[in-house]
Amino acid sequence: MRKTEEQIRRLATLTGVMLMVAAEALAQEKQQPARRIVVSIPDRKLAVMEAGRVLRVFPTAVGAPKSPSPAGAFKIVERIPDPTWYGKGRIVPPGKSNPLGTRWLGLSVKGYGIHGTNNPSSIGHNASHGCIRMRNHDVEQLFEMVAVGDAVELYDAATPETAQIFAVAAAGTL
Repeated sequence: MRKTEEQIRRLATLTGVMLMVAAEALAQEKQQPARRIVVSIPDRKLAVMEAGRVLRVFPTAVGAPKSPSPAGAFKIVERIPDPTWYGKGRIVPPGKSNPLGTRWLGLSVKGYGIHGTNNPSSIGHNASHGCIRMRNHDVEQLFEMVAVGDAVELYDAATPETAQIFAVAAAGTL
């Protein structure tokens, strides 16, 4: 009987500790509000949104006509600082010649992401193999603003929302 009572006490203590840990994890999770990335492929711009507000807009390069960027709703599934590029029979380690630049944000659509570039003159053009390219200093800022699980929306045509988001940015009211 005493052994059973002791086991119940231990179980109650363990349950209390687990509840406290879960509550702390939830509290920390709520401290970092979910952010949303909105990309206008025709405008070649990326906006970081939080609670319906535009936090920042960045210029980008998007997919070339022969390799367009995919439209749709995705999530960030990985964050890699100083990525290695794996191409057809070639591996390029982190550094100045790496086509992914200094950061990689992998999307939930295989093979696509948001990344830096070793060709900053491509920004503002339809020049990538479908990924969203950014200047290295811009993607480094974006990398610090977003987390795995954040939503990424790529639009291949204007919508009332994208028109409003990027009009605010163009007006310089950010």
